[in-house]
Amino acid sequence: MSRKRHRLVPEPFGLKRRRERGDVEVDSLRGESGSARAAVAELVRLFPRVLFEDALPPIVLRSQVYSLVPDRTVADLQLVLKACDGRPYAGAVQKFLASVLPACSDLSFQQDQMTQTFGFRDPEITQLVNAGVLTVRDAGSWWLAVPGAGRFIKYFVKGRQAVLGMVRKAKYRELLLSELLGRRVPAAVRLGLAYHVHDLIGAQLVDCVSTTSGTLLRLPET
Repeated sequence: MSRKRHRLVPEPFGLKRRRERGDVEVDSLRGESGSARAAVAELVRLFPRVLFEDALPPIVLRSQVYSLVPDRTVADLQLVLKACDGRPYAGAVQKFLASVLPACSDLSFQQDQMTQTFGFRDPEITQLVNAGVLTVRDAGSWWLAVPGAGRFIKYFVKGRQAVLGMVRKAKYRELLLSELLGRRVPAAVRLGLAYHVHDLIGAQLVDCVSTTSGTLLRLPET
């Protein structure tokens, strides 16, 4: 099945829809392209800073940017150019945010886990330490050093699973985006439905299907 990537625009997350006689209902996902910088700005607005009492800066994942910038090559290029502006460790930090945070809820990391599971080289780990993302725990292991990041990881992992579960439990394992965003937010989704929807689409954990009723989120065929 071909997976269509769409652009999530912020306004329709209030579930406002416009319908004119004879027209198809306007949906909250559109296949427009944009800049990675604009995407990050939109996603930052979705980050619930109050949940962390402003002790944690807004965290935006690469997968979420992909939901707003359909061309991943363009998105990657723009993110790397921006991140590397005077910061030699930025590439390692982006890699960490994209690969480790979504997949791991631990607060400490071992040498084999970092090198074999996530593919980090020793110089990249050193860069993460220099960037203040990791602190040395002992020889061959590190603590996650971002203040408040432990809570973020816990909320992110539980929230992703909860939103995926909402789609999985729906009939035919598919759910209209408007219906999903209109449902009562589960207690496990502390970061907000919209924040997780961006991640699920960009990480290709759900397929987007355009229908006359709006955008349908469907679990990929296994």
